[in-house]
Amino acid sequence: MAAGLAPLFREAAEAVAGAQALVVTAGAGMGVDSGLPDFRGDTGFWRAYPLYQRLGISFVDAANPEHFEHDPAFGWGFYGHRTNLYRATVPHAGFALLLDWARRYRLDLFVATSNVDGQFQKAGFPGEGVLEFHGSIHHLQCTGPCCDRIWDNREEFRIDEETMRSDHVPLCPRCGRAARPNILMFGDYAWIGERTGRQQERFRQFLSRHSGRRVVVIELGAGTAIPTVRATSERIGSLSGARVIRINPREPQIRPPHLSLPCGALEGLTGIEEMLSASASSPSPSGRGPG
Repeated sequence: MAAGLAPLFREAAEAVAGAQALVVTAGAGMGVDSGLPDFRGDTGFWRAYPLYQRLGISFVDAANPEHFEHDPAFGWGFYGHRTNLYRATVPHAGFALLLDWARRYRLDLFVATSNVDGQFQKAGFPGEGVLEFHGSIHHLQCTGPCCDRIWDNREEFRIDEETMRSDHVPLCPRCGRAARPNILMFGDYAWIGERTGRQQERFRQFLSRHSGRRVVVIELGAGTAIPTVRATSERIGSLSGARVIRINPREPQIRPPHLSLPCGALEGLTGIEEMLSASASSPSPSGRGPG
């Protein structure tokens, strides 16, 4: 633990231990400690996908729904590769810490994330307590779309990394056109948002149940380029009784009384856990332990 962060970790631990509900908000930085690539800016994207740099294709270009209309094998080259990557990734230990805090302190818990990788569900978070703002790569829809159907992505992809093309293109079972991920892409007018809409309603009900209570928001790896997650954290933080703990190595700034932890997600969560564990094991004022 960085010595300079110890007081901040201690204050964050006190907030968690005194909370009545916990909201976890997360951006792409949450997955970095699991080994997932950071698409921050073109440089980060091209580091993960050097062929696209040679082709002059940015992340915005690659995450474009038009590929599924005009060249779905190329569209699935990017999204099929990511599907395989997310399926193979093991969520880092910070996910388990969050679940443990919810159990330990009997906190009602909800996750709101811009990530499409399904890592929270993979780590054991109940699906009914997760809001995926931009959809999920583990669900499919028709490219058209011909209907509002959303179904599980059980497809297998082999990607030629020399061309970034997939050997397989999923098809819509209703009309036979190419299927695409149920993800909100750039310039996307065909995304079916009904699944996310149901998640948003459950999140709204969660916040309504905890109105006026001590809600702690732990924000992890959410940047400013697409500020959906940060705006959500700050909106909740403006409510009576709520407090935000923003964990971000590059853009941690947030106004008091909220907390700014300038570190990565796993480092921040581990630092808070060390303080929680130290507090639980320290003797009581009478000189006796908690038992």
